[in-house]
Amino acid sequence: MLHDIRTVDRNTRELRLTWQDPLATAALVRESSGIEALRMLIDRRLLPPIMVLLNIWPIEVDDGRIVFEGEPGEEHYNPIGSIHGGFAMSILDSALGCAIHTKLPAGVGYATTDVQTRFIRGISLESGRVRCEGNVIHIGRTTAVSEARLTDASGRLLATATTACAIFRPAA
Repeated sequence: MLHDIRTVDRNTRELRLTWQDPLATAALVRESSGIEALRMLIDRRLLPPIMVLLNIWPIEVDDGRIVFEGEPGEEHYNPIGSIHGGFAMSILDSALGCAIHTKLPAGVGYATTDVQTRFIRGISLESGRVRCEGNVIHIGRTTAVSEARLTDASGRLLATATTACAIFRPAA
C-alpha cells in the first residue's frame, strides 16, 4: 500500500507513505516522450513522492489531454475545516503541466511560469473523489498554454485554471 492511514487514538492519525527515488524517476522521465512517461505513471511503474503524498494520480492520457483523480483525505485539511487550497492547486498544476508534457518528445523539458486559478467551491471529504482534466490550448517552440477543470464526485465544478509553461529544447 502506498498511502496508509492508521488511527492511533480518537484524535490522532498516522500516515505511512511509500515512494520511489525522485531523481531516478526524473532520469527515466527525461529519457521518455511525455506521453510514454505519463503512461508509466498511470500504470504505477513510477511513484513520484508528490503524487503519493497528495494521493493524486493520472488515470487517462491522450495527445494534448490528461485526466487526474485525487482522493481528498483528513491529511489535506487546513485549520479552518476544509481541504487546503494547495490540494486543489496541486492537482490543477499537475493536469496543466502534464497536458503539455503529452506533446513533448524525449529530452524536452518544461517548467510552469504562472498559473491563474479560480476556486468555485470548497472541497471537503463529502466532495468525494475529485477529477481534473487538463487540455493543451497552444504549444510553440518556447512557450505552451493549457487549461484545466476540477470537479467533484457529482460533476460539480470546484475550480478552473490556466497556465503558461516555458519549453526547454536541447540546443541545436
